[in-house]
Amino acid sequence: MHDSLFSPWTLGTLTLKNRILMPAMQLNMADDYQVTDKLCAFYAARAQGGAGLIGVGYASVDLLSAHVGHIGAHHDRYLPGLTRLAETIHAGGAKAFIQLNHAGRYNHSMLTGGRQPVAPSAVPSRLTGETPRELSAEEIDALIISFAAAARRVSSAGFDAVEVLAGTGYIISEFLSPLTNKRDDKWGGSLENRMRFGLEVIKAVKQASGLPLLVRINGNDFMPGGIGRETLQQFAMALEAAGADGLSINVGWHEAQMPQIVTKVPRGAFAYLARNIREQVSIPVVAGHRINDPETARELISQGWCDAVAMGRALIADPELPNKASTGKDDQLVHCVACGQGCFDALFRFQHVECLCNPRAGHEDEQISPAASTQKVLVIGGGAGGMSAALSAARQGHQVILCEKTDHLGGQLELAGAPPGRTEFRFLARDLARQMTEAGIEIRLETSVDAHLLQQLQPDRVILATGGQPLTPPIPGSDLPHVIQAWDLLQQKAKAGKRVVVIGGGAVGIESALLLAEEATLPAETLKFLLVHRAEDPEELYRLATRGTRDICIVEMIDKLGRNFGKTTRWTMLQDLERYGVKSRTGVKVTRITPEGVWLETEEQEVLLPADSVVLAVGTRAENPLLSLCEELQIPCVSIGDARKPAMVFDAVHQGYKAGQGVV
Repeated sequence: MHDSLFSPWTLGTLTLKNRILMPAMQLNMADDYQVTDKLCAFYAARAQGGAGLIGVGYASVDLLSAHVGHIGAHHDRYLPGLTRLAETIHAGGAKAFIQLNHAGRYNHSMLTGGRQPVAPSAVPSRLTGETPRELSAEEIDALIISFAAAARRVSSAGFDAVEVLAGTGYIISEFLSPLTNKRDDKWGGSLENRMRFGLEVIKAVKQASGLPLLVRINGNDFMPGGIGRETLQQFAMALEAAGADGLSINVGWHEAQMPQIVTKVPRGAFAYLARNIREQVSIPVVAGHRINDPETARELISQGWCDAVAMGRALIADPELPNKASTGKDDQLVHCVACGQGCFDALFRFQHVECLCNPRAGHEDEQISPAASTQKVLVIGGGAGGMSAALSAARQGHQVILCEKTDHLGGQLELAGAPPGRTEFRFLARDLARQMTEAGIEIRLETSVDAHLLQQLQPDRVILATGGQPLTPPIPGSDLPHVIQAWDLLQQKAKAGKRVVVIGGGAVGIESALLLAEEATLPAETLKFLLVHRAEDPEELYRLATRGTRDICIVEMIDKLGRNFGKTTRWTMLQDLERYGVKSRTGVKVTRITPEGVWLETEEQEVLLPADSVVLAVGTRAENPLLSLCEELQIPCVSIGDARKPAMVFDAVHQGYKAGQGVV
């Protein structure tokens, strides 16, 4: 049977074995611009995993274009590392391209040795809070020459193609957009002038490198007053005329208030932008963003939305995705859940990329040796941490038994996957459970571990992954009938009334509020039916899609909501609270709960929030009753995840991975 995903295609003169492209992503694995062992090991795993074309970068073109965590391409001293990186990818069986870029106003003086960032015009950056210096005409000419010199350099390093990033709010898109280009010379004003810089860069890079040229552009910048779809389609046609051999379609600027990469974004949601551009050009077009499974990719290609797909975080989560998909093993994939915790949030902390779903990601350079002797390892708890620990121990060669007291695996992943737009977390639960079966791990469900079972099993060591339990705060009235735990709500063990007060503005509180807010709104299928048949004005359909029948208010003692969300996710969740009409009160203390509602103490007075239901989402306490028992029986043991200390799923997975190896 023909598989559209694994048919050859061409990018200029380059023939590629399949239509899976790994786009260039910042990994923070370079060291003072130099390619490192960690970087090579990361890409070696993806090349061996079967991707047809792998992108690295972005790479610098001068000292103001990047920072020391990026790959250097602005000086010959970086050639040996660049050559080694290209050879590493080739050795794994993939073709390699490198992306060139200049951050423009998105760079930060803190990262450039105190140098002021440069841009087409001195327009402040919301991303950094800094105002860049306007480039002179002479500096613009010099910058085009720098792009060409970097292109010549990476060509000599052995890369098969080069990519120029001309979107996402970086310098080429800054020239293109009227928001950031206020010039009145030949580089600004009309669209023709604003396109000029990007087109001159493309021509210079093409001529200098002699390589097939891919250009990554936005399909829509999602910036009010910026460059929308129609302008970008014109830019795409101009890029083809300037010599581009292919276009990779990105979405949004970094400062755009449009969710782009989080789990709530449906799979393949932005592929329509690639299709729009594909209809205007004759060169190959690549679609990206939230394509984390082969079936979505196949549909987009076979239906003519694009010629190939960019799968970035999907290949961080599972480097073997192409090999599995090409051999009919789609059911063995580890799906990216688009949490952003290990990839994007790590960059904000100036750390290298890791992955919630794949604790090996970012650590491929760390050698794992088989265990010197086989042990019997007992893992107690079948949540994310426990399953990660069991898999890690099994892959070390140990005999592993996992006991879970309920009738299913997944633990708090089931809670995390309950709110609207968060179902990917339930995919992770299934992915981990399937991997355990494949690894031959003995799984005992509905099994509570006690002294008798421990003595019967005689484990050499125990990993305690018993999780946590929701806290009940010492608030008078917490035991009233209309008070429910958020966990029970998320597990559909409890229902809420029309007027709801959620106590606790952390992740669980926000997710509970959004779950309740979305109930009784128009479902997607109904919304499409009414829209297609023009049954109502689009504004009325929007209202019906975002307004349910409940009155919901979150109360939080500290002065902000969502404190335990990662930076990538938090702003989108706060945006949703506003969109769905969820109210909030921060910096207030709950003094008591009564049948009438919740009493709050403010600086001025005590007020009553009327409520038919009160949802408790005030945190988690460790659930670890077996620690003292293991110590009493002198069985070596370690606690992970919430059983050690309430934390995020990312922490539980990584602690489990290390515990399975005996590192923790």
